[in-house]
Amino acid sequence: MAKHDPNDLPPPYYSLDLHTQPPLKPYEELVYGVGPGLTPPSHPRYIPQYPPPVVVSPVTQSSIPPSSKRRRCCHSNAQCYGGSGGTLLLLGLLALAIWLGVRYGTRLATTAILHDDYNDHDDDDDNIPQRYDTCSNSTVKCDGIKDCKQGSDETNCVRFDKSNGLQVKTSQDGRFLPVCHEDWNNNYADETCAQLGLRKSYITRKIKSQGGNVLSLTSRTSPLLQSRVKVSSSCPNQEAVSLQCVDCGRQKTTSRIIGGSAAKEGQWPWQVSLHFGGSHVCGAVLISHDFVLTAAHCFPSSNSLSLSTEHWKVYVGLMSLTRPTQPYMVKRIILNNNYNSKTNDQDVALLKLETQVTFNDNVHPACLPAFDQEFKPGTACWTSGFGTTESGSGVVSKELMEVTVDLIDTGVCNGPVVYRGAVTKHMLCAGDLDGGKDSCQGDSGGPLVCKGDSRWYLAGITSWGVGCGEKNRPGVYTKVKSVLPWIYSKMQQEKP
Repeated sequence: MAKHDPNDLPPPYYSLDLHTQPPLKPYEELVYGVGPGLTPPSHPRYIPQYPPPVVVSPVTQSSIPPSSKRRRCCHSNAQCYGGSGGTLLLLGLLALAIWLGVRYGTRLATTAILHDDYNDHDDDDDNIPQRYDTCSNSTVKCDGIKDCKQGSDETNCVRFDKSNGLQVKTSQDGRFLPVCHEDWNNNYADETCAQLGLRKSYITRKIKSQGGNVLSLTSRTSPLLQSRVKVSSSCPNQEAVSLQCVDCGRQKTTSRIIGGSAAKEGQWPWQVSLHFGGSHVCGAVLISHDFVLTAAHCFPSSNSLSLSTEHWKVYVGLMSLTRPTQPYMVKRIILNNNYNSKTNDQDVALLKLETQVTFNDNVHPACLPAFDQEFKPGTACWTSGFGTTESGSGVVSKELMEVTVDLIDTGVCNGPVVYRGAVTKHMLCAGDLDGGKDSCQGDSGGPLVCKGDSRWYLAGITSWGVGCGEKNRPGVYTKVKSVLPWIYSKMQQEKP
């Protein structure tokens, strides 16, 4: 694992506690929740700081048996978040209702919440969410014809490699193949990006084809690219299509604050602050004009109010919580139905905004990784957020903070002295096994970005961890590459 000179990097999010900890007891975990009388949960997590924040006494942990039951922030008879009683209160008492909580909450019925199935997958799987879609018995995937009511059979038919090479899956071949550049133009580029929910293209060019079967354009007219191509043996002049739909991953500046921990304006322009009831609750990541990614656990089913779009505001380009920008409203909350609240697996949610975001030096999306893009252990990446700067604190940071963290091999992270098998294939570990560099409460849903070529790519979404910055307790992030098909399929179904 790469190590860094601490004199050349910003300090960690928080100050390390120097006081002596009580003796460790088996199967106890260090977690922090909110709400009076809250019983500590049995799974470590970065708890969203719903207002008003109240800290309960932490419990320490010595081990995490992978077979033990785990919850994010609620346990036994205690509920962390508000329920049906909150819906009867005046808006001015909304935060208080959430804080008090009611055991038997009622989920609000709203069409703004879409739960979709998404099975475990490898990068080349079909894996189309279908649990709540209606499909005919004769459904054919990626043939350009929507056989399913929600069109789930025609999602996950387009992807990009690490050279932005466009690849399309068709019913004719069943594999993802590159598209020949011959006859390709900006109209095709715009239509393809619009198909993916990304409005229009940013740049398209030609790249060298690698040989083997390819896809050439046909004269057919269709809104879906997979029905406008056919399998060919090779591309003319061995030229294939490279397409980038969004200008992403660029910073206003690359300078760092030496000896400081506050982020500089324009440093992380994709950082988003999610506010619930007027207070910062979670981080998120801007990925396009219309969509932001965050953690699914920021919307607990135990809190029906958290599932209602009207209570959320999205702030972009925010450097300080004391100097808010104009917020964006949420149109859809789309939760990954395969999110497991016990193991925290596939902890991802997609928010569609009411109006599109205008990009500038301080507001700019992070790049989604390519399906074949690797972030190797030891890579120095960065995470940012408004989370607490002191482990166990119930007060979030007023200023946007940043810290560099090294990616840690999953095998090491699942080792007997770290997380003992709790890290799934849909997760990434990052931090320092010696402690001291980590994200913390209130950072949930925020970005873990790694630099590739001249752009920054979203490698992870802040998800969970034991304590903050403790030895052998690094941060755990949702692996964005692993949930890419789900992200693209949801953007396609919810395209502007």
